[in-house]
Amino acid sequence: MEKNMMRAVQYSTDVAGEIVQVGSGVQSFKVGDQVVAVLGNGGALAEYAVAKAGSTVPRPPEVSAPEGAALPIAGLAAHQSLTQLAGLKLDGTGPQVNVLVTAASGGVGQYAVQLLKLANAHITATCGARNMDLVRSLGADEVLDYKTPDGVALKSPSGRKYDVIIHCAHNIPWSTFSANLTPKGKVVDTTPGFGTLMSVAAKKISCSKKQLIPLFTSPKKENLDFLVKLVRDGKLKPIIDSKHPLSKAEDAWAKSIDGHATGKILVEP
Repeated sequence: MEKNMMRAVQYSTDVAGEIVQVGSGVQSFKVGDQVVAVLGNGGALAEYAVAKAGSTVPRPPEVSAPEGAALPIAGLAAHQSLTQLAGLKLDGTGPQVNVLVTAASGGVGQYAVQLLKLANAHITATCGARNMDLVRSLGADEVLDYKTPDGVALKSPSGRKYDVIIHCAHNIPWSTFSANLTPKGKVVDTTPGFGTLMSVAAKKISCSKKQLIPLFTSPKKENLDFLVKLVRDGKLKPIIDSKHPLSKAEDAWAKSIDGHATGKILVEP
């Protein structure tokens, strides 16, 4: 197997399907149950996969298998970024905040925008020109083409400073973020690399109260169940870029690493 496909198998963690066998100690599920799950060690690119009961939730009939498979890690990353790291409440009871989501038409960004509509948030978003209408339809109040001067500068069309930035893109310098943040604003980096970690270290020895916070996704069953129920209730809609048969998984992986998908890329058996 080629190196790229080895990586694809390793990083494929999201599944939705029907249980065909349960372990002797499993009490919460039975054969025939429809479920959504996160595989801790990858292996989703297969006809059958083994999931832990603690990482599996029921899939109600209102949620299709493709919707379920498109949800777990991207949805959980958005949820954790907004709640645990940014400190926002998704029930609308918190103070009004101004939030920027970069790469808002991607896997994590699409969920961040939709979840922010459940909070008391004014949402500015960046994406490519072809996806601006889609991002507006997901709930963004302002949308910037990331290739325009204002998009590059992350400037809110209404002149707002951001309390929170959910950063789902790459290669944006801290100086650009800092110029657009409120004095105690936070940037949550959902794709942290070495540069992010170095910036975090530098921020710790500065006097600024602005924060750069790297996301290391920690999937929790209760949060996945919460997201699945939002989809069931029509409050969250997984955006699916494309579907590929298992025999063409290489094509799906190639499209994924290209970095320009609109929403999630699925592989079906």
